[in-house]
Amino acid sequence: MSRIYDALQRADLERRAAQEPEVAEIHEPFVAPGAEDLPSAKAGLTLENIARHPWNPSMASLPTLTDGGESIEQFRALRSHLYQFLDQGPLKTILISSGMPAEGKSFVAANLAMSLARNEAHRILLIDADLRGPSLQNMLGAPRMPGLTEYLAGAAEAMDILQRNQASRNDESGIEVSIPNLTFIPAGAGGEKSSELVANHRIEELIATLAPHFDWILIDSPPVLAFADAIDLARAADAVLLVARGASTPFDVAQRAQAAFSNARILGFVLNAVKDAPRNTSYYYGYKDGGSYWRKDKRRQG
Repeated sequence: MSRIYDALQRADLERRAAQEPEVAEIHEPFVAPGAEDLPSAKAGLTLENIARHPWNPSMASLPTLTDGGESIEQFRALRSHLYQFLDQGPLKTILISSGMPAEGKSFVAANLAMSLARNEAHRILLIDADLRGPSLQNMLGAPRMPGLTEYLAGAAEAMDILQRNQASRNDESGIEVSIPNLTFIPAGAGGEKSSELVANHRIEELIATLAPHFDWILIDSPPVLAFADAIDLARAADAVLLVARGASTPFDVAQRAQAAFSNARILGFVLNAVKDAPRNTSYYYGYKDGGSYWRKDKRRQG
């Protein structure tokens, strides 16, 4: 009887030992690689070698692609304000965020990038760093992968994730769309582990490597009150531009969003989707029905 019992115990121990590696593999907590564990970004970039894809931009999401209209004037005014900030200190990399989802930050980021790209002498980089809810690839009609997620995880190099538009006929408008001086980094695979990836500081190394090649870098971040990623991303930017939605964003949410970036340089708020233009045009610039308005941050700008 004791021999049978011993044999059963040994068999049970062997079975558990065989299962342990599998169990450990399943339950092992995700640990994002730190910047020191990953290869350094290569500085020898050549913009002409960036992969080109036939984007199919959404004209409804990118009104700044049209030849004229109030939307172009609106973002032109916002662009002019950014130029004014150049006199107050270095300004190349701008993080665009909001307090909560659905306030229009991605819409503002994409159209501001298009507006800046209208100056053909400027080279623009647009980064979708909203790894949990990316939307810029849909607006541009561009491939989603490989992207920022793969770079932060060490699975791709900078040149692998950069892409540009290959002039093609847009299905919606029937016109040929060409944005030769806009470069895009999509979000990539994304996922719930994005906070760990963003926190490894490799985004800062990426920006430092790419900055010499571009005149403006716009980063679309997650909403700051919903996810901590935006705070980590702000370390890689020169300033933060906040977006709120007219008749939708509570005032306390806007205040909390501004407070969350207390250690960053805040340029101001863009008030999105406002139906009636405020009368104080020294603070707001806009138009009716879905437009965006600009407001300076008086507290920070004096």
